[in-house]
Amino acid sequence: MIKIFKIIADLEGISYIWLFTNMLVIKKNDLDLYNIILFPLGMSHGILFVAYLFLALFVKIKVKWSNLIFFKVCLASLLPFATFYVEKNYLRNKE
Repeated sequence: MIKIFKIIADLEGISYIWLFTNMLVIKKNDLDLYNIILFPLGMSHGILFVAYLFLALFVKIKVKWSNLIFFKVCLASLLPFATFYVEKNYLRNKE
């Protein structure tokens, strides 16, 4: 379960960065490409976001995280690059 959560955390962070790139860079340069990419990218990010939160709950129970750590892990899903921080600081050496 933790290994899957690590993968989802990384994928969620990458999809978040791609979503911002799409919104900030591609939209200004190529509106047609933006419209083509937006739905599948947004949908995949949404699925990964929900999976991240559900898996965070399961990992909290398995690893016995405090409520504060669980709150930080959930908060990390809202900030770019923060899921990478979570993976490095809270999930390393856990299996």
